[in-house]
Amino acid sequence: MSKKFKTIGLIGKPHHKGTNLTLKRLHHWLTMQDYCVIVEERVATELGTGIKSMDLIDMGGLCDLAIVVGGDGNMLGAARVLARFNVAVIGVNRGNLGFLTDLPPDNFEDALSNVLEGEFETEHRFLLEAEVHRHGKITASNTAINEAVLHPGKIAHMIQFEVYIDDHFMYSQRADGMIVSTPTGSTAYALSAGGAILTPNLQALILVPMFPHTLSCRPIVVDACSTIKLVVSPDNDENLEVSCDGHVHLAVLPGDEIIIRRSGERLRLIHPKGHNYFHVLRNKLGWGSKLF
Repeated sequence: MSKKFKTIGLIGKPHHKGTNLTLKRLHHWLTMQDYCVIVEERVATELGTGIKSMDLIDMGGLCDLAIVVGGDGNMLGAARVLARFNVAVIGVNRGNLGFLTDLPPDNFEDALSNVLEGEFETEHRFLLEAEVHRHGKITASNTAINEAVLHPGKIAHMIQFEVYIDDHFMYSQRADGMIVSTPTGSTAYALSAGGAILTPNLQALILVPMFPHTLSCRPIVVDACSTIKLVVSPDNDENLEVSCDGHVHLAVLPGDEIIIRRSGERLRLIHPKGHNYFHVLRNKLGWGSKLF
């Protein structure tokens, strides 16, 4: 039987003991089965000598499958890069909650064997792109899988901004910030801020104000095709920023406009057969099990 995947990339959190152990086991296990294995250069030096390594972008152009070892944060960082290459991505959970990382770190072999033999389910997750516009020019941009968040540099500091959906004015807002989340991100920061959970198959975005000054202001779900514009009041007395997945930070000045829309890139996430999103939610969020 021909192999479903031939070149496999290994990605993980640098300088993390548990991750290194799992990466070493994966590298040995895959190499013994004659897969071409490439390790991201940031972690390759910790696995020993004679290991083929390269940076994430080069891996995206060569690998059929990327295995990310760590938590959802590691998955998000890798996925933002790999989404543009249509590489299949699967995660081994070495983090806490692990909504995106399916495989157990200590006995991944059985589940991964089935995946490598073609027994898996594919799911596509769309990304966001966020742009900062100043005087009609783009000053900064990046992509996010979970969310783009407008917020002040100071903690618990109220800001003023206007919100437009497809150039239609929705409301002005006085709040600590605004979260614009994908369905993937709806179980992350947006959930903590009181947003609804959107199932991953939905083509929708959720806007969740952070500690709004008006108690009648609630999260709102809009079509994923919508263009969201946040216009920062020139009366704000400090610089702000837009965070993409809590990692990439774009500088924002009073009077700037932030444009957030669905990206043309999609993450190709694969799961072992039998993956059930509601089973994941029950386990991760401690929901009640069946009564009868």
